[in-house]
Amino acid sequence: MSFPFFDAPPVEASRRVGFAGNRIERLSEKRSDSSVADALAEPAARLLVLRNGRIQLRRAESGFLAYHDLGAAVALGADPDAAVLLGFTPQGPVLAVPGGYEPEALPDDIKAIDYRSVYIQGLLGPEDLGALAQAAALLAWHGSHAFCSKCGHATRMRAGGYKRHCPNCGAEHFPRTDPVVIMLAIRGDRCLLGRGPHFAPGMYSALAGFVEPGETIEDAVRRETLEESGIRLGRVVYHASQPWPFPYSLMIGCYGEALDETIVMDNELEACRWFSRAETRLALDRGHPDGIMTPPSGAIAETLIRNWAESAR
Repeated sequence: MSFPFFDAPPVEASRRVGFAGNRIERLSEKRSDSSVADALAEPAARLLVLRNGRIQLRRAESGFLAYHDLGAAVALGADPDAAVLLGFTPQGPVLAVPGGYEPEALPDDIKAIDYRSVYIQGLLGPEDLGALAQAAALLAWHGSHAFCSKCGHATRMRAGGYKRHCPNCGAEHFPRTDPVVIMLAIRGDRCLLGRGPHFAPGMYSALAGFVEPGETIEDAVRRETLEESGIRLGRVVYHASQPWPFPYSLMIGCYGEALDETIVMDNELEACRWFSRAETRLALDRGHPDGIMTPPSGAIAETLIRNWAESAR
C-alpha cells in the first residue's frame, strides 16, 4: 500500500545543490575515543587538509584532487592530533585535519582554495564537495569550542571528533548545526527576490534568515519574510536543504504563499521586488536586459527559483 505523502520526484531536490553529495558512511554508533588513531593507522586513510576557510588541493593532470595520505598531510603542516574522523568509504577511512602552512608557503603542486570558489568553479565532484562540507563544519566547530562554556577550562576531543569533554567539570559539548531558512515567496505568477548590500552587482536571490530558539521552520519562514520585506505569508512548504559550511549551517529551502504584495523593506536589504516568471527565467539564464541575475547553479536559492520558474503555471 502506498501513501501519497511519501510521493516524491525520483531525485530528491537536495541532491541537486552544492555540498550535498556526501556519501561517506559515518557509522556514528561505532565512534570511540580511539577512532581517529585507529583510522590514521590504516595505510588507506585519506585526509582533507583545511586552514582558514581554504582546502589544500593537489594539482593533477585531470584537475584538482582533494585527498592526501598521512605523510603528505603532515608535510603540509597538518596536525594529526587535531584530526577528526568523517567516516568510511570502500577505499578506507576519511579524516579532516587542520593544516599548518599559509598558502604562500605551500609546495607548487598544492593550491589552497576557499570553499566557495571550490564550489562555484566546480573544482571537486559532488561527493568530495559533500565531504568538504562535513570537514569544514566540524573543524570550524572545534576551532571555536576549545574551552568549556560552563567553567572555561580547556576541553578535549572525544568520539572521533564528535564530542568535546571538559576534564574539569565533566561537561560534554557536541558539534552544532545552525538551521537557516531560505524561502521563495510566491504570489500568482510572480516571486519575491531581494538583494543585500554585499551581493555581486545585479544579483537577486531568495530571502533567508536564521531559525530562532523555540521556532518552527514554517514560522521562521513567515517571520523572516515579514521582517525583511513586509510581506505576510500563509502556507509554507519544504522543498530542499543544503549543508552550508560557513561555518556550520543547514539551509532549509521553502516556498511561501504571499498574502499581500506591498513591500516594506528593512535595512538588511538593498533592494527587493516582485519578478514575473518570464523575467525570472531571463535572470536565471543571464539574459535579463538590466543585467539582473540569480545565484549560481548549485546554490539552494537557484534551485528554489529555477524549480518555480520552470514549473507549469
